[in-house]
Amino acid sequence: MCRAACSPRRRHSRRLGVVPAAVDRAAARSRTALLTLAHRWSADPAGATGSGWVPSVVGAEPGGIEPGVREAGGAEPGVREPGGPAADVPAGGDLADLRRWDDLLGGADLAGHGTRRLRRAVRAYRAAGPVGRRRLLPVLAESAQLAGWLAADAGEVTAALDAYRLALRAAAAAADPAFAGHVLGSASHLLAGVGDPVGALALARAGCAGCRDAASPGLRALLLHRVAFAAALAGRSRAARRALDAAARTGGPEPDREPPWLYWLDPAELAALTGRTLVALGRPGPAVPLLGPAVGGRERPRRAAVYGGWLARGHLQLGEVEAACTVAGAALLDAVRSGSPRAVGQLTEVRRRLAAHRDEPAARRYAGLLAEARPWLPVRPGNGPGAAGSRPRAAPRAPRRPRDTTGPVGTG
Repeated sequence: MCRAACSPRRRHSRRLGVVPAAVDRAAARSRTALLTLAHRWSADPAGATGSGWVPSVVGAEPGGIEPGVREAGGAEPGVREPGGPAADVPAGGDLADLRRWDDLLGGADLAGHGTRRLRRAVRAYRAAGPVGRRRLLPVLAESAQLAGWLAADAGEVTAALDAYRLALRAAAAAADPAFAGHVLGSASHLLAGVGDPVGALALARAGCAGCRDAASPGLRALLLHRVAFAAALAGRSRAARRALDAAARTGGPEPDREPPWLYWLDPAELAALTGRTLVALGRPGPAVPLLGPAVGGRERPRRAAVYGGWLARGHLQLGEVEAACTVAGAALLDAVRSGSPRAVGQLTEVRRRLAAHRDEPAARRYAGLLAEARPWLPVRPGNGPGAAGSRPRAAPRAPRRPRDTTGPVGTG
């Protein structure tokens, strides 16, 4: 792996950048806390298992886990550790199930499930004795990472950043640098999606550097793509190209060496990540064929919607307005199916970019389609009636898994 591409460059990591307008005051505090913690961890990942990294789940940590998570969740089957009190130990299976539900549904449907899952993990951790807590750290880390991912997809930025901070502490205390790196990669993905490429780049580099020796080939490639995308959005084209080249040299995921939580990463996903970064770099020619395969199929509607938005932008960069509108129209239907506010943000950005072509019949048709679909699209918190991520639906859909970017002003 290319050390130059992953280097956090301490002077840049400490410069937290300007907080984007899309991030409110509470989210800005959570952002700063996570960036500070990430810098501390990446500076000495091997020394992150001491008492200073044991997660605080009762609010003692300034800006700690959100109050909602401190509420007791539903009980899980209890087990008794030798010499200790009964502890509610969550079964690991529902985490895997919730990840796979995330393949099909977006944060509008799943964020609440992720929060409740995290509350149960917190409750079990609080009830356990010292031995049980050590055993539960990986479960707590995975529950917090997934809750953060789902909250991010629902547009709940503060809740997502707080959950990621808890996930990083738990993974560090569990001596799992690979998962800690994945947590920071996920958080980088979030900041890129809300218009904060500087923060996203700092987190991606910290994650990449901190787990360099522990990451599987697939995780190394994914984190390098996080670096490349954030660098492209930040206007650092040389750094983005360097990271893309390093990602290509990893060879991609090796099924027998990848962790279970990275099951979704495949060659088609990595190709689409490359294509998205190339569009961000203004190189649509090689990007369009890389994005195409990720847009087809119905098994992952959010992925199709998100990458469909980037494919449409690639066509627009090539001057192919008709093709861009066709792709964006199909992606809009996938956004309705997925219930992902993040995907909707990407397609709204396509509409904004089509303003320069408003006289084109295809652009007018897409604008009309977007207007007709709007009542059925999930919304970000504060952007419409009802609760965060609300949309008209006969009944709540059951919970599915983590994955890619989008946001206002088309940043991710």
